[in-house]
Amino acid sequence: MKSIILALFLGLTTFIQAQNSISGKVTDAKNNPLSGVTVDATEFHKSTKTDENGMYTLTALPNGDLTLVFSSEGFATQNKKIEKVQNTKTLDVILDEIAFQMDEVIVSTPFSKLQSQNVMKVDRESVKSMQEKGSATLIEGLATIPGVSQVSTGTSIGKPVIRGLSGNRVLVYTQGVRLENQQFGDEHGLGLNDSGVENVEVIKGPASLLYGSDALGGVLFFNPEKFALANTFQGDFGQRLFSNTLGSSTTLGLKTSTNNWKYLIRGAYNTQSDYKIPDGDRVTNTRFQEMDFKAGIGYSNAKFSSVLRYNYNNLDVGIPEDGIADQSTTKKTAYPKQGVFNNLFSLNNTLFFSDSKLDVNLGYIQNDRSEFEDSNVASLHMILNTFDYNVKYYLPKLGKFETIAGVQGMSQENKNLANEFLIPNATTNDFGVFGTGIYNWGVNSIQGGLRFDYRHLVSDEHGIVGEEGYFEALNKNYDSFNASLGYKTNFAKDLSFRLNAATGFRAPNLAELSSNGVHEGTFRYEIGNPNLKTEQNLQTDLDLEYKSTHFEFSVSGFYNHINDYIYSSPSGTEIGGFKVYDYIQNNANLYGGEVALHIHPHPLDWLHIESSFETVTGKLQNGGYLPQIPANNWDNTIKTDFVIGKWLEDAFATFNVSTTFSQDKVSGFDISSDGYTLLNMGFGGKIKLGKTAFDLNFNGNNLLNKTYIPHLSRLATAGIPNLGRNFVLGVAFKF
Repeated sequence: MKSIILALFLGLTTFIQAQNSISGKVTDAKNNPLSGVTVDATEFHKSTKTDENGMYTLTALPNGDLTLVFSSEGFATQNKKIEKVQNTKTLDVILDEIAFQMDEVIVSTPFSKLQSQNVMKVDRESVKSMQEKGSATLIEGLATIPGVSQVSTGTSIGKPVIRGLSGNRVLVYTQGVRLENQQFGDEHGLGLNDSGVENVEVIKGPASLLYGSDALGGVLFFNPEKFALANTFQGDFGQRLFSNTLGSSTTLGLKTSTNNWKYLIRGAYNTQSDYKIPDGDRVTNTRFQEMDFKAGIGYSNAKFSSVLRYNYNNLDVGIPEDGIADQSTTKKTAYPKQGVFNNLFSLNNTLFFSDSKLDVNLGYIQNDRSEFEDSNVASLHMILNTFDYNVKYYLPKLGKFETIAGVQGMSQENKNLANEFLIPNATTNDFGVFGTGIYNWGVNSIQGGLRFDYRHLVSDEHGIVGEEGYFEALNKNYDSFNASLGYKTNFAKDLSFRLNAATGFRAPNLAELSSNGVHEGTFRYEIGNPNLKTEQNLQTDLDLEYKSTHFEFSVSGFYNHINDYIYSSPSGTEIGGFKVYDYIQNNANLYGGEVALHIHPHPLDWLHIESSFETVTGKLQNGGYLPQIPANNWDNTIKTDFVIGKWLEDAFATFNVSTTFSQDKVSGFDISSDGYTLLNMGFGGKIKLGKTAFDLNFNGNNLLNKTYIPHLSRLATAGIPNLGRNFVLGVAFKF
């Protein structure tokens, strides 16, 4: 019986696979064959590499249209759109040499465009490049991207800030699904480990058209690592050591693929002791331990592609309530502490039709968060279960016009299992429907779309009326229409221009609606407002970019008007010795931008000079400034590329000067911060010893052991500096 079932399965698999295949040759401008070029059918989760003769073959491809991406270090990436794969048998490609980093396909925005072709400006940074800067955690690496900052508690806890907006105003996607982990709170981080993450895409500005509520300020879209090339097996091991925190970060991954099936598995462990400030003291209980596990399985044939991924993250993190107290180098957390557990399942499916396709992405996330004050009995225990779906249909192309229609939504339940409640038990249901299209002609592209969203929120009554911790029952409905319109053109061969205008919205979260108690870490009594309205914004972005072989320059500016911005404001009264803050609303404006410069002078092809400046200002319309607005920053880097004999390849050395300016444009409960300058360095490359090869990376951060306090540090009110000098050593190899 088993053999009959197996035969039927294999027969069905063979039957539904079209015999479409594409072969070709990849060469440089001088017609020399290029080996090792990655040929990637991104939407199909299938890739291969060219052989020593520059030849490649991809088999079992679907009918209809397909995009192939050809990429190799030192050459300009090409995005080839193939119409009617069944009519195409051969595709030869010529790659041009470039000095700057590769152009890449942007996943977080529709239509699978290269960044150079994308109507919306999206920043993309690989995890490898962030680690080469000495970042200990994923959020530290994100904060090195212009326009992105973090609300931090030392090295253990960080929340992303995009152009002055954070918390529930920044939406996070991972494995293609929306991450929900009580992001209203500053007391815990992303719940994501950088192992098994290939890169992050940053949308700076409202992306509600694509993602719905909570994308008012921007989106962080984390792309997971790709599967192995067809018919290969690959393993890798990485180890990083940190001098300041006496910490280590370890990762081990295995993956293999056939023509149809793909598998991967990865584990990681990160542990850090209390960080040391420049005077030699350690900040008590900033230690943490993190375990992370990822697995994936995929199957694709000529009709469909399906990928199932799982991520488990376990974070045990100390809460530094006592500041600089007991000195210890232990990595075992003390009380008070948190335990945060994330279970994330994602199922990403694509069905290919003759001239269209359907994407169906499903996700389930369980966020389990506990706080332990003085024992292993949790004083606070919240479980957030979220199921979300995202269905997009790519309609048949009409000439130069492409269209996508879709529905998105989520069903969410929050439960409290301990005596202390930060927010009430509640259920939230979202539903959104949208359509977007793009029209291309010559060097011009125009893209727009419309969307409608509806949210229904119900919460339970809890506690005794008139006492701390009382929540009244809520039954709220929120809805919003949003739109976006963007235009891109090339003023000249190397000069591109983008102009985008988009609206976004955010429904108030449970903390803003129902808070009734002392807020942890800020020592103020917060009172929610059940009558809060939806935040609605309109942002205009302008981007001008010039890129040639040896010179690159870009300038981006934005103006963001937010109606009914929600924030907490002092009421002038006290409860139990704590000042009372009420959640209120007011119109607000944010404006600023980023400027970046990259020089690769000829004939000094080994030299790179990079400089970037970022600024943002946030004001209330009736006067005063918004809270938690990052200080201006000017970052300068000199990088050299070199090779030493046959034992050191792809080597680099960097010297970085990062200047953060003082911030005195503060709100009522923020405090001003002084400016500071940090010196950093890095060195790395691929070392070959006989048949053994491994990547080595060495960094020194804050080389002068400067005492500084970031404006967005949650320890700033206690006058506690960030970590002092830190050396990071990283080793990675594949097998």
